[in-house]
Amino acid sequence: MLTYLIRRLLGAILLLAIVSAVVFVIFFLVPRIGGATADDLASRYVGKSAGQAQIHETAVRLGFTDPIYVQYGRFVKGIVAGADYNTGAGTDHCPAPCLGYSFITQNPVLPDILDRLPVTAILAAGAAVLWLIGGVGTGVISALKRGSILDRTFMGIALAGVSLPIFFTGLLSLTIFSYGLKWTYAGGASPMDATSPLDLVHRMLLPWITLAFLYAASYARLTRAGMLETMNEDYIRTARAKGLKERDVVTKHGLRSALTPILTIFGLDLGLLLGGAVLTETTFSLQGIGYYAVQAITNNDLPKVLGVTLFGAVFVILANLIVDLLYAAVDPRVRTS
Repeated sequence: MLTYLIRRLLGAILLLAIVSAVVFVIFFLVPRIGGATADDLASRYVGKSAGQAQIHETAVRLGFTDPIYVQYGRFVKGIVAGADYNTGAGTDHCPAPCLGYSFITQNPVLPDILDRLPVTAILAAGAAVLWLIGGVGTGVISALKRGSILDRTFMGIALAGVSLPIFFTGLLSLTIFSYGLKWTYAGGASPMDATSPLDLVHRMLLPWITLAFLYAASYARLTRAGMLETMNEDYIRTARAKGLKERDVVTKHGLRSALTPILTIFGLDLGLLLGGAVLTETTFSLQGIGYYAVQAITNNDLPKVLGVTLFGAVFVILANLIVDLLYAAVDPRVRTS
């Protein structure tokens, strides 16, 4: 197990290096291929009244005139050992791991992301609990009641959940439950301002449900398909022949085997959400990583966009690693293979 873990960790580091190189090339080399010059990249970091000489001086100072491999090497060095950035008025130090430095806000990117991580983590964790309970539970019931009215109803709701985008369900729920019935907070109610656990639930219940509705629909359909396949296996018939209670057959044998694909997509989904739930945070005006990314894109602040992308990639890679290690605990067939 230790050898496997070390091998996966080394693979994760290599994958992260590849992701960083690809993302850096997309943001800084592709514009050059499209015809943008170093001065064009630097023009967004100076005032509108700046002349061509000042723009070129900024491009040189920020290193945009260097070859792309030199710029990438400087970026990697910043992640490992930190970096110094010449802002014109002085030199600012970005401590390691430095995911970039915004030349618009004059701030390192990573501290800004970490300040917004708790909001995104609370949103993702609460929604994950709801969609796991709702999605897996609904899928199991639909599989056991295959072909019934209950099955068709649940799968119809799941189809609606998969089809309807978050910005539609989010705005609809805000209109009905916040602005109409006044049951919940309107958009912009930060969970960090909650005075108690009950107040936190009150602030976040609507974003949680809206986000969970989308994911629970996919989990319900996947769980149903997995349970229908698993419940026809030979070991399920053997367990019933031994006289086990149907509840134990379903939960200890059928559901555990069907959870393997669920665990896979759960790790990916949670990793992606920790990198920023863009639509949900924007709809409900939550100041998380996703909202931060939208502002960076709007302001054309490439270092921020690059930093958020790499930060999200770290969570996805870690989630994959954890999921692989949990396979053996969930499915006994993995331990014997």
